[in-house]
Amino acid sequence: MKVTAAHNERMAKMTFSSVYPHYLSKVEKKGRTKEELHTVISWLTGYDDKNIEYYVANKTTFKSFFEKANLNANAHLIKGVICGYRIEEIDNPLTQQVRFLDKLVDELAKGRKMEKILRVEKT
Repeated sequence: MKVTAAHNERMAKMTFSSVYPHYLSKVEKKGRTKEELHTVISWLTGYDDKNIEYYVANKTTFKSFFEKANLNANAHLIKGVICGYRIEEIDNPLTQQVRFLDKLVDELAKGRKMEKILRVEKT
């Protein structure tokens, strides 16, 4: 599926707080925890629990959320299809970052091991 300009604009205006409860519900239904969700979000963005809670409480848009983030250097290793879009083919950086997060949450909910989700390289 090709990402449209309208889709990119919708992603930018969507608030992190509107999606976060869905992320949490999705992982908890599958036996994962809020702490694990926060670990995944922190790995991608560099935010700690306090930052995450702030962005949830303040209805921060994904645009602002990712502008302030310190994206993990290994985020480019997140590949695959999420919501019908092949992540590595998304050309809009913000939309790709949102889909990175969606993919990590999806992997967590599917029971993938944390070291795989966090793209920990074997030494």
